[in-house]
Amino acid sequence: MKKRTWEPLGRLESAVMEVVWAHAPVTAREVCDRMTGAEERAYTTIMTTMDRLHRKGLLVREKDGPAWRYAPALGKSEFEKALADGLATEILQAHGDVALSAFVDAAAQVDEGLLDRLAQLITQRRRRRG
Repeated sequence: MKKRTWEPLGRLESAVMEVVWAHAPVTAREVCDRMTGAEERAYTTIMTTMDRLHRKGLLVREKDGPAWRYAPALGKSEFEKALADGLATEILQAHGDVALSAFVDAAAQVDEGLLDRLAQLITQRRRRRG
């Protein structure tokens, strides 16, 4: 079975998902009430965004009186892993060895310890494959 790939979320979608991940199950009204500051939006905007996230497969919902109650279809770490997997695959397919070399260089710039972790992950993957 092919893995589902995910597109990066927009700023508002990300803010809504953060609230859902932290407080699920929630209604659009509850999400709207929890969003303040720069992310504060009209109730109808939040409702539309949550419906769009549902159609994308990121939220599941069930009727709760006149409203929908939403929950995440997958956890935050699961989504982040799936998103990273998809982006890495796309970059490696498009740029091959250049992308791989750039990734190793970037890992070293961020934290030399990441190179050791990368070596461990490669070893684990080869053991599972072999």
